[in-house]
Amino acid sequence: MWWAIGVAQLSAFVIAVVGVLMVNRYDVELDQFHALYGFSAIVAVGILYSYRGSPFVKDKVYLLYGLGGLFIMGLGIRAMYLGTH
Repeated sequence: MWWAIGVAQLSAFVIAVVGVLMVNRYDVELDQFHALYGFSAIVAVGILYSYRGSPFVKDKVYLLYGLGGLFIMGLGIRAMYLGTH
């Protein structure tokens, strides 16, 4: 299961890098909140990874990654919605 979580979290970084490259190369007008939600997903991945080895979360690591994954999914959905409107 952890390899799938790693792939999903790395995809957040890849999407952000591709988005930055597209905005810079093609001079795309971007809503500020779209970028905020995208980079908040990267920060959330970093926070999840940093708490992974914490002693007080050791027995709740599945809950941490479950709720963290739902939070990142919500950020992604909100960023997609802002990108289309």
